Amino acid sequence: MTGQAGPAAPRSGGHRGAGSPFAGPFVALLVALLPALLMLSAPGAGAAGTRAADAKPVVTLSKQQAGKGGEITVKGTGWRPNTLLMMLICGQSTQDRGVIGGTNSCANAEGRAVTTDAKGAFRKKMPVAEPPVPCPCVVHVAAVTGEQTTVDAVFVVAGHPLAALPKETAGGRLAVLATTRLEGESGILTWFGAPPARQLVLTVGNLGSAPVKDPVFEVGTAHGVFAPQWEEQQWRGTIGSGRKAQIKLPVELTAGAHGDYQISLRYGGKVLAEQPWGVGRPWGVTLFWILLCLVVPAAVFRIGMAVVDKVRPRSSRAPGRARRHRPRRGTGRSTKAPKAPKTSKAAKPRRAPGAAEDPAAAPTDGPAATTAALPWFTPDSAPSENRPTTKGHS
Repeated sequence: MTGQAGPAAPRSGGHRGAGSPFAGPFVALLVALLPALLMLSAPGAGAAGTRAADAKPVVTLSKQQAGKGGEITVKGTGWRPNTLLMMLICGQSTQDRGVIGGTNSCANAEGRAVTTDAKGAFRKKMPVAEPPVPCPCVVHVAAVTGEQTTVDAVFVVAGHPLAALPKETAGGRLAVLATTRLEGESGILTWFGAPPARQLVLTVGNLGSAPVKDPVFEVGTAHGVFAPQWEEQQWRGTIGSGRKAQIKLPVELTAGAHGDYQISLRYGGKVLAEQPWGVGRPWGVTLFWILLCLVVPAAVFRIGMAVVDKVRPRSSRAPGRARRHRPRRGTGRSTKAPKAPKTSKAAKPRRAPGAAEDPAAAPTDGPAATTAALPWFTPDSAPSENRPTTKGHS
């Protein structure tokens, strides 16, 4: 009985589980997720995802050799999404040493630009051109924006001269280990046309077997499509074998410079880094010229009006201005009394012929002379001019 009771319990429990409403969906879900759980638990699954995320950029060419005037298709994968790239055919270059002479060794006029898609891939056709230096040649693909990433693919330009690469100098060999940057800000004087200045900061490492003491770098400044202008600058210090150091080099443009510039660093004939620099327009200079164009004509107009006022005749001037500018004769105020207005002859009283002149009736100077004296005779006794005389004929 004991042996029979053992198997009876599982049958009873299985009958209760089969009757549960959640048993069927749970088993189906477990069966569906089992493959995914096995893949996650497999060794190396996480490493594969990391390798996919850290994939290096790759460039492939449709042709490994073509002549001038032909066309090739350049494909790339593993780049950063939505990144602007520049494609050039360069001479005196290899995959190991890169572009030795920098962009001066490339056919810049026939270069092409392309932007990667959301997956970091691109496909672009470009014409085949002869670089300005002999081969060996490569198709140089470099990121223009963001982190400086370059890939070189070996390419043969048919019919182009071939020459040996320059020998590497024995001893230390410097390489850039970190992203370059420009430090510094523009001041108020730069807004009025002063030369913009920055510091090129980068970290280099010595990959050679000998130390590098007081290295001499070349800093190039290029504007637009023009070739860079190189200037030698010496960094004081020693970089031992296998060591690294942070280098800061001053960079200065010409007065009034504005627009897009490209700063390059070269050592031992090899370009180590390139950094774009956008310089704003000096609007203070524009404001100065606008004010000058307004002030100078106004000043010339005022000077001309003053000259015209001086040289024109005095009679043509306004009366009020003539009286205002007339010089005074005396230095002090006059103490003389105002003169009385002159009386006309018709206003003087007539006297009889033969009558003696009355001194009292004579006008005197001063305010009293302005009033006419009354006659001593009455109006009836005054002689009339129309009355005939009583004298007889002589």
